[in-house]
Amino acid sequence: MTRDRILAFAQLLRLPNVFTAFADIALGACVGAAVLSSAPFAFWGAYLVLALASGCLYLAGMVWNDYFDLAEDKKARAFRPLPSGRVRVGTAVALGVVLMATGVVFAALAGALATPEWNHEPLVYAIGLVAAVLIYDGGAKYTPFGPVAMAACRFLNVLLGLSLIPEDALDIEKRVHLAGVVGVYIVGVTWFARTEEGTSRKRDLSLAAGVLFVALVLALLLRAKIPAPLGTVAFPYLLVAFGFLIGLPVAHAIDAPGARNVQRAVKRCVLGLVVLDAVLATMFIGLPGLLLLLLLPTALWLGKWVYST
Repeated sequence: MTRDRILAFAQLLRLPNVFTAFADIALGACVGAAVLSSAPFAFWGAYLVLALASGCLYLAGMVWNDYFDLAEDKKARAFRPLPSGRVRVGTAVALGVVLMATGVVFAALAGALATPEWNHEPLVYAIGLVAAVLIYDGGAKYTPFGPVAMAACRFLNVLLGLSLIPEDALDIEKRVHLAGVVGVYIVGVTWFARTEEGTSRKRDLSLAAGVLFVALVLALLLRAKIPAPLGTVAFPYLLVAFGFLIGLPVAHAIDAPGARNVQRAVKRCVLGLVVLDAVLATMFIGLPGLLLLLLLPTALWLGKWVYST
């Protein structure tokens, strides 16, 4: 396979972004490490398989996104792999099907490895993710409910990452709240990116930025529910630092809402999801949660050649 063909597939898959899916699962592993007194080696091995499941489902979503956008991309984004002919449509369809099927199989396998008795929850969430991805890519993204539909995919991915943890160690309310923080964040990011290829309206960008702020507030409210021995007192300060990390390019884009500024802010927010997951992990496991940031260098390196939006 030639270098140009490899690059075409990497662009089709939005390869740098898959590390954000890994980060969601790593967040779940950090929560598990914090709330479980002990777990067998196989339990942590199951998390590696779960990360593969999440990665496959995310990559499949990127393929289906470009498949359903093909007609529009031929007019507005002819440089993309499918409209340019660098990747055949039939090849993309086969790749999307294989990635989705592989992701579901990996999720089922993770449930089998985690405990002596098969845990069906990873499989259920994986199937839910498949449905959510196809609903979003297949048409929901063109509706006013597009940001919510996209957020549902990420919400389910975080729940997938928490699905190996026994319910008596982490109740459903905290699971939903944690996944909701990430979900609301994605509503804001997706809303902010809706018109990134042209000049965006300041009002829409400001409202989307407000949703991002709500996500951070929800994270603080969740911290109040976590027992004091867990986590680090530095969590609120780390959250504020994250707010500045995404807030500065977002504010610049609102002030000058041209395509370049908005796309730069969106890219920061998308890859910033790894940072958000790392900060949320510190809420449970303390400063070691920042090790999730090790996912960023590879994503940023790949981002030099492969677009993220």
